Amino acid sequence: MTEIEESVLLDTLANYWGYRGFRPLQREAIAANLQGRDSVVVLPTGGGKSLCFQLPALVGPGGGVGLVVSPLISLMKDQVDGLVENGVSAAALNATITPTERRRIYADLDEGRCRLLYVTPERLVGEGGEAFRARLRTRGVRFAAVDEAHCISQWGHEFRPEYRQLARLRDDFPDAALHAFTATATRRVREDIIAQLALRDPEVLVGSFDRPNLVYRVRTRTGLKDQIRRVLDRHAGEAGIVYCLSRREVESIAEWLESRSHRALPYHAGLPDETRRRHQDAFLEERADIMVATVAFGMGIDRSNIRYVIHAGAPRSIEHYQQESGRAGRDGLEAECILLYSVADFARWRQMLEKSGELSKTARQLLTGMERYAGGARCRHRTLVEYFDQPYTRDTCDACDWCLKELERIDDALVLCQKILSTVARLGQRRGVGHVVDVLRGRTTDAVSKGGHQALSTFGLLSDVPIAELRGYLDQLTEQHLLLRTAGEYPVLQLTERGVAALKGQAAVELYRQPRPVPGQRARRPAPDPATWEGVDRGLFDALRQCRLEVARARGVPPYVVFHDNTLRDLARRRPTTAAELLHVYGIGARKAEDLGPIVLNVIRDHRGEPPDPG
Repeated sequence: MTEIEESVLLDTLANYWGYRGFRPLQREAIAANLQGRDSVVVLPTGGGKSLCFQLPALVGPGGGVGLVVSPLISLMKDQVDGLVENGVSAAALNATITPTERRRIYADLDEGRCRLLYVTPERLVGEGGEAFRARLRTRGVRFAAVDEAHCISQWGHEFRPEYRQLARLRDDFPDAALHAFTATATRRVREDIIAQLALRDPEVLVGSFDRPNLVYRVRTRTGLKDQIRRVLDRHAGEAGIVYCLSRREVESIAEWLESRSHRALPYHAGLPDETRRRHQDAFLEERADIMVATVAFGMGIDRSNIRYVIHAGAPRSIEHYQQESGRAGRDGLEAECILLYSVADFARWRQMLEKSGELSKTARQLLTGMERYAGGARCRHRTLVEYFDQPYTRDTCDACDWCLKELERIDDALVLCQKILSTVARLGQRRGVGHVVDVLRGRTTDAVSKGGHQALSTFGLLSDVPIAELRGYLDQLTEQHLLLRTAGEYPVLQLTERGVAALKGQAAVELYRQPRPVPGQRARRPAPDPATWEGVDRGLFDALRQCRLEVARARGVPPYVVFHDNTLRDLARRRPTTAAELLHVYGIGARKAEDLGPIVLNVIRDHRGEPPDPG
């Protein structure tokens, strides 16, 4: 891009979005679009993916519309509402709009007034899709952006068959560049996206998978409701999501929370469509603080000020966990993600996947990755980043249970290690994790009886150690290269050279366990970045938040469409007194300064005890 083009981009960014600079890789993704080059863009949740295809629609050369393929109607509505609030001409075609609205959208397209058009993949390639694509050809398509592109890959975590058919876009719009966007994609998934969309020499941009504003914690599930209560106590009055593995659990937890005067609602696929829509709208519009949900809730949820995500059971993959926990702290401010799990969760997933015919080799590998994350004792940020094939260069994240030193160090780690390694050796190094755990805990299963392993001297040696904790030790010994877990469909445990040395007492070993709750003990609140609240007038922030809520309800949009929390914090920090000063506030562009400036300035004047501006 030339210097002139750069200034145009920055002016557009400031005027429409109120931002003064780009986030990592946004500039490169925008450049690929403006140059007409295909791309795959992987940015973490909250990394600003949507701007990468929204901004080029305003400044790109030539006519035609920017086409955005999005999987959920709610996601479309949120993005279109936000664009319109910022003064951008955008529209969404889906099953919920009226015939009058549809005619207006087509008229805007015909006359070149619509810059961005959102559609579902079903609208493009489902029944009537061919006629619709023909209609788009007559109007011209500058580019097509496929959002949530991981859905196209069978190696991904939310595979959707209809996404496979989107390759037709290449045939119907041969001159338009195609762009794939997602928050979570391993190298294998990225390669599948490129193949399935028939991308031509695409620019592949992969941002950091690290979310430094998130505090990760893992706890074995003991008393679930008490553990949830402890998290909620740390986040009183703040928004959060509680994910459960079953509809029954969702209903039970939501009912319990409501009985404790929390504004909580259930969400799962078994509820009527109208009920799900009503509950989702209540959460997005801040009429509810807590959504208790299965994984049916999430994709397309754009509420930026979610301060915690609780998993009341382990997800089926790290990709799922990254996507779901990533719904916290989308505004870049501090948030907490806590996983409450039991080893039974993984057995349950295997049963469910086997019953549905989905227990493939890939599904097993994904589940094993999640199991190792849950039981591991190392930096959570490092584990997640390295899972996605990226290096983690920081020595400590200071934002997880490991780096915050919340895990308990085992005093007699070498003795405990020797008991485990001895069992592996006595089993001939031919058994897997589950069998080793059964022997150590003294469980007379069919496999144990058949092998005569109840006669081993180590049988029942660790009967008082919970299963999840014991599996965690096995994972730690594997991480420390004392044990090797073989590859294959049925991996077994084997001793390494260092493991043999430890068995002889000739190697140092450290083992940790998750802290066991003490009655009445309160866990630490996530440590916020001091800069996020430095200089912020809390009273003014609350007044602005109430103002935002009133404006949002009057306009029928979610509050975060009006302003994000980080914009409110910057307002409460700068306390502007003129329209010109508003333009220096993060997230306020020319359109919003003109539209909402007088309202905001009057709130600030009122907080200062000054009379409102009569104008």
